[in-house]
Amino acid sequence: MFCNRLTRVPIPFDPEAGRAATSLLGPPTDVLPLIAGAAGCSPFLARAMERERDWLAEIWDADPVATLDRLLSDMSRIEGDPMAPLRQAKRRAAILVALAELGGVWPVMDATAAWTRFADAALQASLTYALSRHARGPVSGDGGLVAFAMGKMGAFELNYSSDIDLILLFDESRYDPADYGTARAILLKVARLAMARMSDITAEGYVFRTDLRLRPDPGSTPIVLSMEAAERYYEAMGRTWERAAWIKARPAAGAIAAGEGFLARLKPFVWRRHLDFAVVEEAFDMRRRIRDHKGLAGKPELPGYDMKLGPGGIREIEFLTQTQQIIAGGRDRSLRVRGTLEGLDRLTDAGWVEPADRDVLQDNYRHFRSIEHRIQMVQDAQTHRLPREAEGLRRIACFMGGADAAAFASDLRARLDAVSAITDPSLAHPDAADGGETIEGADAITERWMTYPALRSDRARAILGRLRGGLIDALAKSSRPPEALAAFDAFLRGLPAGVQILSLFEANPRLVALLADICATAPDLARHLSANAGVLDAVIDGSFLAALPSRWTPPETDGDFEDGLEELRLWHREAHFRIGVHLLRGLVTPNEAGLAYGALAEATLKRAWTLAEAETERRYGRVPDLVLAGLGMGSLGVGRLTARSDLDLVILHDGAAEGAVSDGRRSLGAAQWAARFTQVLITALSARTGAGRLYEVDMRLRPSGKQGPVATPLTGFARYQAEDAWVWEHMALTRARPLVGDADLCAKAEAVRTDVIGRSRFDRAAVLAALSEMRRRLLEAGRRGGGLSVKSGPGRMQDIELAAQAHALIGCCVMRGAAEHLDASGWLLAETRAELSEAHRLMSDVQQVLRLITDADPPGQLGAGGSEFLARTLGRDDVEAVAAACDAAAERAAELISAALDRARAEG
Repeated sequence: MFCNRLTRVPIPFDPEAGRAATSLLGPPTDVLPLIAGAAGCSPFLARAMERERDWLAEIWDADPVATLDRLLSDMSRIEGDPMAPLRQAKRRAAILVALAELGGVWPVMDATAAWTRFADAALQASLTYALSRHARGPVSGDGGLVAFAMGKMGAFELNYSSDIDLILLFDESRYDPADYGTARAILLKVARLAMARMSDITAEGYVFRTDLRLRPDPGSTPIVLSMEAAERYYEAMGRTWERAAWIKARPAAGAIAAGEGFLARLKPFVWRRHLDFAVVEEAFDMRRRIRDHKGLAGKPELPGYDMKLGPGGIREIEFLTQTQQIIAGGRDRSLRVRGTLEGLDRLTDAGWVEPADRDVLQDNYRHFRSIEHRIQMVQDAQTHRLPREAEGLRRIACFMGGADAAAFASDLRARLDAVSAITDPSLAHPDAADGGETIEGADAITERWMTYPALRSDRARAILGRLRGGLIDALAKSSRPPEALAAFDAFLRGLPAGVQILSLFEANPRLVALLADICATAPDLARHLSANAGVLDAVIDGSFLAALPSRWTPPETDGDFEDGLEELRLWHREAHFRIGVHLLRGLVTPNEAGLAYGALAEATLKRAWTLAEAETERRYGRVPDLVLAGLGMGSLGVGRLTARSDLDLVILHDGAAEGAVSDGRRSLGAAQWAARFTQVLITALSARTGAGRLYEVDMRLRPSGKQGPVATPLTGFARYQAEDAWVWEHMALTRARPLVGDADLCAKAEAVRTDVIGRSRFDRAAVLAALSEMRRRLLEAGRRGGGLSVKSGPGRMQDIELAAQAHALIGCCVMRGAAEHLDASGWLLAETRAELSEAHRLMSDVQQVLRLITDADPPGQLGAGGSEFLARTLGRDDVEAVAAACDAAAERAAELISAALDRARAEG
C-alpha cells in the first residue's frame, strides 16, 4: 500500500547513491523515486535499507500502520534477552517511519506518534525482561514500577533521532513497610538493566538514549524513587520548570494504573487554580537563559541554525503553548492536553491565541519538525542544527523535495520571521521603563511607590520598573489622568505583596488596560481590588469577556463545610467581578447586569443552602421527613440585584411529625433543627473571611419580623398571612419567590402566596390607605432623594415600587417586579403605568451603575471617569443631564401617583 499512497518524494542529493539503492533493493516501480530520494539524501537510510532488503520486500504492499502494529506485536513476544531483537526492530521502525513520512503517507506528526509508539513498546519490553531477571521476594508482576515519558515522548512527539526523557517511580503502597528496602533495591537493579537494554551501544547500534535527570533532585537521588517521596518533593520544593515538565508526562510502561493515580495526585502541583503568576517571570528568565547559554539570541543565521532552540524555531512555539497552558490550565481543564498542536487548538478555543496566529504556528511547527527529522535522518544523529556548508544545506533542501537551496533558505527565513512576530511579543521580557505619555504630578506619586509594602522586594521593584511606562500610558488615556493615577496609587498602596500581581500584569497587558479603566471609572472598585487581587485570575480566562451565563454553576468540592464555603466565596468573588467588568465595558446593559447579579445570587444561595444542610445534619443528625424551603423577598424575589445588594430571605419548614427529633448525637426537634440550619446558612452567607463575604442577609420580612422565629412552619406562615399580616406584608408578597430547598415545599409556599394575593383580606380602599400612609411616613423620615439619589423620595424607585405593589395586590397579579406589575391591569390607568414603568427603568439603570461605582447615597463626587461612564451608559451628554432626567422623571412619577390616589379617594 506504500505504492498507491505516495504523495511526495525527496530529490536525491547523491543520484549515484539513489540509483545504487534502487538497483540493490529492486522495489516496485512506483516506489523507485522514494527509495532513490531517501538513499540519495541519507547515507544512514541507504545502509539500513540494504541490511533490511528482505523485510522491505515484504512490506511494499502492506498498510504501514498494520506493518507497525505487527512490529510492535513481535516486540511484545520477545523471549529472552531483547538486546539484539530490539535493535533490529529499531532499524526496521526507523526505515518504516522515514519512508512513510518522506513519501507523504504519514504527515509528520503521525510519524512522531508512530515513533513514540515504538519507544513505548521498546521500553515495555526492556522492563519486562529486567523484571523477569530480578523480581523476587516482595517484588512480583510489574512491581509497581512505572516509567513516565516526559517531554516529546509524553506528548507522542518524539523526533527521529531523539533521546527519551524518563522518570522512574514505584508505588510503595504495594509493599509492607518491612519489605520497602528490599523492594527498592530490587527495582533499582530492574531499572539499571532495563535502561542498559535501551541505550547500550552494540554492533547493532542502540535503541534509545535515555535521560533520567528530570527526576526530583537528580544529583542526590537514586534513579528510582517512591511515589510518596516524589510527591513530598514536588509539594515542598517543586520548581516552575518541573511543573511545565509534568504537563506532557504520561505513564508509558510498567504499572500504568499506578502511574495514572500518581498523575491525578500531582494535578494540584501542576495545575494551580489560583496561579502564582511569578511563574511567568521565571519562565521569561528561563527562556532568556537558554538563548544566552546557547548563543542563540538575535537574528538567526541559517548556516548552523538550531531548528529546536533558535529564535522563531520549534522551542519557541512549544514554550508559548506551555506557558499559556500553565497560566490558564488551573482554571480551564480543557487546556490540560499534552500535544503542542492540540494545545494551540485548545488555547484558541479558549481565547488565548488568535485563530490566525494559531494557523501560522501550527503550519510552521509541522514544517520545522519535518526539517528537523531530515537533519537527523542523514546520519541518525541527535542534532537540530542545519549544516553550515552550502552543500549540506542543499542536501536538506533536496530531502525536503526541492533542489534549490536558496529558495529553501528564503522560505525558511520567512517562516522563522512569521513565528517570531507572534512569539516575541508574547514571550518577550520588556526592559523599557518609559512610555510615551506623561501625567501631571506623576513623578511625585511614583517616587513614593517604592515605600509601599507590595514593593519591598527587589524583584517586585524590577517588574514595576518594566511596567511603569505602559501603566502611565494606559492611565494617561483616561478622561482625567490625574484621578486615574491617584486611584492606581491607592490600589498599589493597598496591595500586601507585589511580585505575583505585577507578574500577572506583565504577562497580560490587557489587564493593565482594564485596571486603568477601573481606576479611571470606579476608584472604589480599584481599592476593593487591592484587597482582593485574586479576582484578576479570572480575567485571564479566555471566557471572561464572553457572554454572561443565564445560569451560574458554582463549584462542588469533596472537602468539608469550611472548604466548600471557601471555594464558593472565591468563585462568587470572581463571578461578581466579571459582571461588574461587563457593565463597565458596556458588554451588558444595566438591566442585563441586574439579572446577572440576581442569577448569581440565586446560584450562590443554592450552593450555600446545600452546604448548610449537610453541616447541620453532621452536627445534629436529621429529623425524619423534615423539609425546608427559602423564599427570596424584595429584589432577590424579583431576580434583579445590584453590585451591593443584600438578600431578603424567609425560611419555611414542613413535613416532620409532631414530636419528631433528629437522629444525631444531640437531638433537636423540627423547629429547633430548622432554626439551627438557618443560623448556619446566615453565617455561611454573611461571615467575612479572607476570601470576602458573600452577602448580607436580611430576614425582617419573615412573619412577625424580628419577634418571629427565624424559620417558620408552613402552616404558621399561611395562618399569619391570612389572619395577622399587615397590608405592607401582603404587598411584599407580590415580589416573593420560592427559589431554594425542597421542590414540593416551594410549590406549597407559592400556592400560599398566590392565594393570599388572589384573596387578600384587604380591599382596595385599605390597600390605598396603607400606601398613602407609607408615603407620608417616608417623607417625614427625610426620604426626599434628589438628583442621582434615586432610591428613596417622592416619585423615585421605592415610591414607584410601592405603588406597583399596591396595584398588583388590588389586581390580584402574581407576577413579580415593578415592570411586571405595571404591565397588568388594575388600579392604575394604562397611561400612568407606562410613564411610571419608564421612570422606574431610568432610575434602576442609574442605580445599577452607581452601585458599581460607589456605595454612598447620595453618591457624592463620582470623578470624571465615573461621571463619563454613567452618562455614556445612560445615553446622556453628561452627568448633569442624567441627574436632570432623574429629577424630571421623579417629579412626574410623584404627580402621577398622588393624582391616582386622589382620584381613588374621590371615587370612594
